[in-house]
Amino acid sequence: MSIFIYILQVRYCRMLEEGDFRGRTAHFVMMILFGVTFMTAVAPFVSVHFLGSSLSFMMVYVWGRRNEDMRMNFLGVFTFNAPYLPWVMLAFSMLLGHSVTIDAIGILVGHTYYFLEYVFPAVAEIRGWKTKKILEPPRVLHWICGTYQEAVHLHQD
Repeated sequence: MSIFIYILQVRYCRMLEEGDFRGRTAHFVMMILFGVTFMTAVAPFVSVHFLGSSLSFMMVYVWGRRNEDMRMNFLGVFTFNAPYLPWVMLAFSMLLGHSVTIDAIGILVGHTYYFLEYVFPAVAEIRGWKTKKILEPPRVLHWICGTYQEAVHLHQD
């Protein structure tokens, strides 16, 4: 099962990076850092020692939510929309007799990231709140990733 998880992680990580995060490397790194931090904080409370599968589920969840109209086919048996992919994988994992704790952590962290990155800013904009982006990468991360741009000041004489 672990090789399957690694293949999924590489695939959906690549698809996220080439799709939603194209030209936004600092945001992509911020997503991974958020996931790793959140999962590491939760892991001791649920006695989980390996979080690679959780990180995969997080990426699959975010990818699925960002590609809502994409149709998926699972083992040639049935089709569904992409947002249901992590849930189908969770059910498949249960059928194989695996614990759902690790997968559920990934789904929880993916949902939290999706809410903070995509839903909260839209709600904050509508309601006129001061804080609009909670997960904005710091300048130093933009600088490290090569996406830092100096603020342009228009000087009028």
